Amino acid sequence: MSTGSQARVVLNRSRRPRLEQGHPWVYQSEIEKLEGAAEPGALVQIVNHRGQFLAVGYWNPNSQIAVRVVSYQPLEQWDTDWFRERFARCAAYRSRFVGAEPSCRLVFGEADFLPGLIVDRYVDVLVVQVLTLGMDKARDLWLPALIDVFAPRGVYERSDVGVRTLEGLEERSGVLYGDCPRYVVIEENGLKVEVDIEGGQKTGYFFDQRENRAAIAPLMTGWGARSGIVLEKRETEEGIREIPVNANGKPVTFPYWDGATVLECFAHTGSFTLHACKYGAKKVTCLDISAHAIETARRNVERNGFSDRVEFVTADAFEYLRQQVKGREERQQRAAAGEGKKVDTSKPLTSEGRTWDVVILDPPAFAKTKRAVPSAIRGYKDINLHAMKLINEGGYLVTSSCSYHVRPDLFMETILEAAADAGKTLRLIEWRGAGKDHPQLGGVEEGNYLKFGIFEVRSRKSL
Repeated sequence: MSTGSQARVVLNRSRRPRLEQGHPWVYQSEIEKLEGAAEPGALVQIVNHRGQFLAVGYWNPNSQIAVRVVSYQPLEQWDTDWFRERFARCAAYRSRFVGAEPSCRLVFGEADFLPGLIVDRYVDVLVVQVLTLGMDKARDLWLPALIDVFAPRGVYERSDVGVRTLEGLEERSGVLYGDCPRYVVIEENGLKVEVDIEGGQKTGYFFDQRENRAAIAPLMTGWGARSGIVLEKRETEEGIREIPVNANGKPVTFPYWDGATVLECFAHTGSFTLHACKYGAKKVTCLDISAHAIETARRNVERNGFSDRVEFVTADAFEYLRQQVKGREERQQRAAAGEGKKVDTSKPLTSEGRTWDVVILDPPAFAKTKRAVPSAIRGYKDINLHAMKLINEGGYLVTSSCSYHVRPDLFMETILEAAADAGKTLRLIEWRGAGKDHPQLGGVEEGNYLKFGIFEVRSRKSL
């Protein structure tokens, strides 16, 4: 299988057979010994305790993940041709499952058998993220191959992430090739979205929610009847037509009379806000704690012609939701005063207490490590509980988690606990993961990081 010059990592007898089941990582605790010499980042053979060949991966003795698999066949060394063939496979996969979309995730690390390398395409600019020592050292091999296969105008690196320190690497960013404008306008589901490849989060945009953003379409219309608006056949200049009429019998001229009121929290660049407007929302509140993100969202809304239906709020989502719930509870207490109950009405009402037909929660990862899971669960429960209290009867909660340490069943359990505390009953409409340009290796739990759910929310008192 080899000339004998390649070092071998010998796995211990007591380990679980994760590698044989498709998991591409070997932890330090699974290794019995290293036979031969290997520079950090170099390719090594992986063999079991009997000496049977299992795979080839790159080695980093200073990382908890000591070896990351790149091939299940013997491989003495990497070269540009090897990377070119891998990238061609990535291109073929995206062509089949993403189609003609010019912007998407092209390379998704381990799931594309290129561990430690992320590549996103924004029209004709590629943004790469290099997360591991082995892939960092192979930069001069994979960069020419990447350019050959995808023929970009430019390649920009966004390896400014803390996880590189676990590999003994410094954070870095900058142009690797060609022309890389800071702002690129991409198209997603028929919408134009500005991406800041230098200052945006991660590589600039989150492609993994593309299909999930489209999934909110059925939630955005069908709300006019709640306001007493119905369709009636009436004589018009074009003849007899069905037109919307309010409870007083007057025609309604606002074109989005049947649309939902929507709150998007953790909006980032406003991608869910854009989709809500595209699908017919009446009014959208777009909220993020970052003023930079809100300004980008504002430009995106203007670019798509939705400014008259969107309001922007720069605030902490946790605090904003709590304040709205507090204001609503104050109003409910005042209403109880009219029923003969004792309520202190001397204090002025706050301006808070709004409700919406649809609330969308798309927060950043709350748990970057296993140790952070309990705190993350408290955070997820808090925002989902308060969101449910602000959803109009029969409205919808759109909620997600991108913390892979929070497993799908735990996230679902947290949502249900929040519903119980809020006195709500949920009906599950959608339960989804990341989009098709983010494939998942079977048996690799870490790949199942994104959880996305759409729930109908009803008060138990109404059922």
